[in-house]
Amino acid sequence: MALVAEAGSPVPPPADDSPPRRPVRRALKYVVAIGSVCAVATVGVVVGLNRLTDAGPVTERCTAELDGSDWYLSPDQADNAALVAGTAVARGLPARAATIGLATALQESKLINIDYGDRDSVGLFQQRPSQGWGSVEEILDPVYSTNAFYDVLVKVEGYEDMAVTDAAQTVQRSGYPDAYAQHEMRSRAWASALTGNSPGVLSCELGPVADGDQVAPDAARDVIAGRLGRDLGLAPATGAADPNRQDPASSTVTVDATPLTPDDPERGAWATGQWAVATAQATQVVEVHVADRVWLRDEAAWVQAESRLGRGEVRITADAAE
Repeated sequence: MALVAEAGSPVPPPADDSPPRRPVRRALKYVVAIGSVCAVATVGVVVGLNRLTDAGPVTERCTAELDGSDWYLSPDQADNAALVAGTAVARGLPARAATIGLATALQESKLINIDYGDRDSVGLFQQRPSQGWGSVEEILDPVYSTNAFYDVLVKVEGYEDMAVTDAAQTVQRSGYPDAYAQHEMRSRAWASALTGNSPGVLSCELGPVADGDQVAPDAARDVIAGRLGRDLGLAPATGAADPNRQDPASSTVTVDATPLTPDDPERGAWATGQWAVATAQATQVVEVHVADRVWLRDEAAWVQAESRLGRGEVRITADAAE
């Protein structure tokens, strides 16, 4: 039966038989809890980036500059870019080949050696075993897959004069033939640096090597020497020109890059030096000396060196346990 109020009398509010507003309070608790978690996570990220230094947060990235523009890659991408471009130099191919190789790998895998892809595609260049590129194990070896790519590219008549996307598509036969073009400028910048045509333009911002990751000096030299041989086909100097060859406490490797570019030792030195910077995260390199310049990990920059190295000579120093 409905209540009817007398004229001029207020209608009394209906009795509230609902339970106390606990859901609202509970929701507020959830919001506060979630906010606290996010705050802790944010603090954790900042602390992690600080790497326990007083230099402020470290955004780990690598940069290649070309015509006033900076083109960035992550340290992992830079490491693979060093292999792709270094292989082109070691094979005596022009910088254009390196640009095409880098643009292809950026499009296919974002320059990361992944073990999955469309259908049976794997690796840096997303090559397919079913299409005759090799076994899965072979293709997942970045050295194998990079050489396999160049083996086909060099058979493309006039590839040096073709548009980057056309040359890449001729090799890859992708369902997206124009997609490689978007990576051309970034690839040109990195190819120019890693082939030594643009000296002193490649740098990496990296945190310090953690104490627990440091290895003995001889082991540090072995890591650098192994990568020099794998990526560039170079070996550390073993003659008297290497002042560190008999010093077991030294984590420095001296290399003569002249065999890389016999007609232009200085270009070979810069190709090797900037390769050393691009791979510094994996090799724990902290200093790279080329000509009258030295790259310092702490400063993430090339600065004037106190002494000048000879033509074609590169000196690479890793952080190592004392």
